[in-house]
Amino acid sequence: MSRNPNEMHSSNAQLERQLEHGYALLKAGSVQAALDLVQLLPAGIASSAAMLDFASEAHLANGDPHAALDLIGKAVSASGGHLMLKMKKARLLLQMRRRVEVEALLADIAAQAGGNGGLLWQVGSFHANCNLFEQAIALYEKARGLMGSDPGLLYDMAVSRFFTGDFEQAERDLDLMLKIAPQAGHALYLRATLKRQTREQNHIEDIEARLKTGLKEPQHESAALYALSKELEDLGESERSFAVLRSAAAKKRSTLKYDITAELASLRAVREAYTAQVMTDGAEGHDGEGAIFIVGMPRTGTTLAERMLVQSGRVQSAGELLDFGNVLGVAARARMAADAAIPSTAVASLGIDFARLGREYLRGASEAARGAPLFIDKMPINFLYCGMIHKALPKAKIIHLVRDPLDSCYAVFKTLFFSAYHFSYDLDELADYYIAYHEMIRHWHTVMPGVILDVHYEHLVTEPERESRRLFDWCGLPWQPSVLETSTQKATFATASAAQVREPVHQRSINSASKHREGLQPLIRKLAAAGVISA
Repeated sequence: MSRNPNEMHSSNAQLERQLEHGYALLKAGSVQAALDLVQLLPAGIASSAAMLDFASEAHLANGDPHAALDLIGKAVSASGGHLMLKMKKARLLLQMRRRVEVEALLADIAAQAGGNGGLLWQVGSFHANCNLFEQAIALYEKARGLMGSDPGLLYDMAVSRFFTGDFEQAERDLDLMLKIAPQAGHALYLRATLKRQTREQNHIEDIEARLKTGLKEPQHESAALYALSKELEDLGESERSFAVLRSAAAKKRSTLKYDITAELASLRAVREAYTAQVMTDGAEGHDGEGAIFIVGMPRTGTTLAERMLVQSGRVQSAGELLDFGNVLGVAARARMAADAAIPSTAVASLGIDFARLGREYLRGASEAARGAPLFIDKMPINFLYCGMIHKALPKAKIIHLVRDPLDSCYAVFKTLFFSAYHFSYDLDELADYYIAYHEMIRHWHTVMPGVILDVHYEHLVTEPERESRRLFDWCGLPWQPSVLETSTQKATFATASAAQVREPVHQRSINSASKHREGLQPLIRKLAAAGVISA
């Protein structure tokens, strides 16, 4: 029997009112009230696709992603397979690190996308987030064929090509993008990093002309200045390069809302919580094997070490995963939610189930590594979690890349990271962070001696065979001469060093900071006062 149109209109109006009210509750932070709202609704409204979608959002806000996933799945079914709801499900699966399921769902969405170029672009971005850059590029190309040369799409294509080593096509994409969007400073910077610039081929005049005309947004101006500094450095104009770099960093820092005090406090809290006694207690972690963590400050040779291990043919790169910190954070925050007296996430983490943490980490990371029995997680910031990694995965291998402190800091200072490493744009903040990092690594060596292998960047590039043998011995791998060969263009490296790592091993970055000692004095004074370097 068909429903009365007036009843249907009334039901739809009620649904709209309830949804408006529910989302207002979520926005106000009244999560429990939002959950209660769903329970009180009539069955017909509560089981509608729109309300199931809302209920999924409410459970996610309440820290229950599993319930949220179940509800968004029901919303997809109730809607008859609405593509936007499938995309929401894909986002949630990715957040939960269920990468195999994400790929299957994305294939389904792409097959149904038809002539929707924007949707294909989104699906491509999901693949890129999973380090599946070849697949992302194919989808971006289809999207471009449907919607034309959108500047944002061209940039995403160029980034994926950068990671896969297709630098020539990436530059063509960026050149076209810059014709359409001449103010795009981030495109200028990426173009500058694609290769080492020469007197015969560079973009210095082009960048200077754009800066002279004026870039309206501070973030675009700072990126253009970073591009100019990089190209000047490539041409050997060190003094001018550093002067531009100081301006670039100051401009970038002015765009950030960042307080280093809280970050330094979190590092200190970890050192205070993870004592030698904690590291030797009887709690057992997960006995899974195969994880190799490469940690350290960024731009210290972590990607070179990764390349050498990958070229053995026995190890797969999983990329720079946020997984360990995320899984650890979820578990620690759950304990803090249950006990308001716990003073910090570091203290909260002491009481988590480390075996469960290790098992959950391995599940998601193994999917990122395509099921390889040995894989590398090259997230530098994992130096913060070395103790937790060892407790959760006692059979994991941890490799720490060490570089001369001044060279390390200068390499960080001259790099535009966009959304990471906010401490890197001010020399005083950079010094404070480096000191905290130095103290953290020293702490881990003290409370769990013999667990971390230090590999010095300078040794890795001056004596690559000896150092690569140390790496292979540490990981239980048979050494082979092919690891010293230059990486092939087919390899994928999702890192800011994607261009440099494809070059033959070289020594030109050793003592790179020596040309700028005067400009780096604020940093030098702090590092010397902390005993990190000699005065």
